Amino acid sequence: MAYQDLREYLQALEKAGKLKRISREVDKDWEISAVARVAFQNIPEKERPALMFENVRGYDIPVVVGVLGGSRAIYALALNTRIEEIASKWAQAQKNPLDPVIVNTGPCKENILTGNDVNIFQFPVPVWTVGEDPGPYLTAPFVVTKDPETGIRNVGTYRCQLKERDKLGVWINFVQHGRRHVEMNNARNRPTPVAIVLGADPTVGLTSVSRMAYGLDEFAVAGSLRGKPLELVKCETCDLEVPAHAEIIIEGEFLANTLEKEGPFGEYPGYMGAEADSYVMKIKCITYRHKPIYQAFLSQMPPSESSCIRGIGREMGIYKHLVHDLRLPVKDVYLLESGGSSAYLAISIKQEHEGQAKHVMWAAWSVDPTLGKFTVVVDDDIDIRDPFALNWALSYRVQPHKDVQIIHGTPAVRLDPSQASEEVPQLDTSRRLSSKMGIDATKKHRYPLVALPPKEHLLKVREQWKEYGF
Repeated sequence: MAYQDLREYLQALEKAGKLKRISREVDKDWEISAVARVAFQNIPEKERPALMFENVRGYDIPVVVGVLGGSRAIYALALNTRIEEIASKWAQAQKNPLDPVIVNTGPCKENILTGNDVNIFQFPVPVWTVGEDPGPYLTAPFVVTKDPETGIRNVGTYRCQLKERDKLGVWINFVQHGRRHVEMNNARNRPTPVAIVLGADPTVGLTSVSRMAYGLDEFAVAGSLRGKPLELVKCETCDLEVPAHAEIIIEGEFLANTLEKEGPFGEYPGYMGAEADSYVMKIKCITYRHKPIYQAFLSQMPPSESSCIRGIGREMGIYKHLVHDLRLPVKDVYLLESGGSSAYLAISIKQEHEGQAKHVMWAAWSVDPTLGKFTVVVDDDIDIRDPFALNWALSYRVQPHKDVQIIHGTPAVRLDPSQASEEVPQLDTSRRLSSKMGIDATKKHRYPLVALPPKEHLLKVREQWKEYGF
C-alpha cells in the first residue's frame, strides 16, 4: 500500500520500531548534526533508527533525519518491501514507470507566502559541519527543473546554501541532469524555473538521489515504486509540478548566467567540498502544510544517510542493467559506504567464461561512468558485503601484473579530494577526468579446497550455540 505522504510513512517507521523521538530541546546550529553523527557511529546499522527532533530551540517545527537511509531496513520500509526484494522492485519501477496525475490542490498549499513574506529562515535548517560550513544548508532538497526544449522533468538532490531570506546558492555538478537544464536556458539568456520539495512520500526522495537515464521522469518512477500514481499540483509562480502532499515547497528561478560563491560544505566523501561558483536561486514563493515537518539528510563522513541511500539507489541501477538488460550472471552489486557509495564498487558473478569479469566491469561503468574508481569483481562464493571476505578474495585470487587494469581519461568521482587541491575551482575542467582501477579477483584456474570444517558441522554448532555457554 502506498504511503500518502511523509507523515503516514513516519507512522509506519514508528510502528516498526524504527523511529526515535527526541523530546529534549536541541540547537539546530550544532546539536542536530552532532546527535545524528553519534547515532550513526555508535548504533549498529541493523539497529539504527530514524531520528525525530521534536523540540528545536526557537522553532515549532520538528526535524527528521535518517528516515530514508538510516539503514537498509529503513530503506526497504520506505519502499514497502523486504531488503532482499529492493533490487527487483527498483528494476521493475524503472522498466514500468507510472505517470503522475495532476490534481487541483493539496495540503502543500495550506499556507502560501509571496513577496516580502518569503523567508527561508523561518524553517529550522541545521548547520552540519560546524565551524566549516558558511551557514545552514538544505541537505534533502528534491529539486525540480524541466528541459526547456522538450518539457521533460528532472528531480535531483543538490546542496543548497541559505544566503538571504529569498536567496539560495545551489551547486549542481557537471554530470547531473539539472545542470543541463540550467545551461540550456543560460544559452538563451533566460532564467531557469525551479521548485524545491522538502518532505514528501519516501519514494520521491529515493528517486531524487538515484542516478537514472536522462528523460526518465523521477516522479513516474516514484509512482511505480509506490504502486500508485503520485499526485502533483501546479506551482504558484512557475510552470512546474510538485507533490501535492509535500511538507514544504520553495518556488523560484535560477538567475540567468549568474554565479556566486557558495560553500565550502561537508560532503559525502567525508571531506569538505571546496567553495564553488554556484547557481543563484531567487525565491518567489514558499508554500507549506499546517505544522510542517522539516526533512534533512545526514551527509558528511560515511557512514551516513547520504551514503546509504545513494549507494542502494546506484547499486540498483547497475544491477538492473547487468542482470535484466544484459543478462549477465551477476549475483550482487555493492558500492561500499567507506567509499562514499561512489569510489569503491564490488560485484560478484558466477563466471561462465574467461574474460567475463572485465565485461562486467565495463558494463557497470557504462551505467554511471563516474562511479567505481576502484572496481573489484569476485566469484559468487564471496559475500561482497563482508569486508573480510572481499579482502580475502583480493589477497589470494589476484596476480597484480595480470589481473589489474588501469584506465585513463574516465569521468571523475564527483567531489573526490584526491583529484585536485582544494585551491582548484570546482568548475575547472581538470576536475572532470580521472582514472579507474579494475581488479579481476575471480579464480582463473582450479583452486585447492577451502580450509574449513564441513558445512553441516558448522550448521550444527550454530544451532546449538548457546549450549557452548556463549
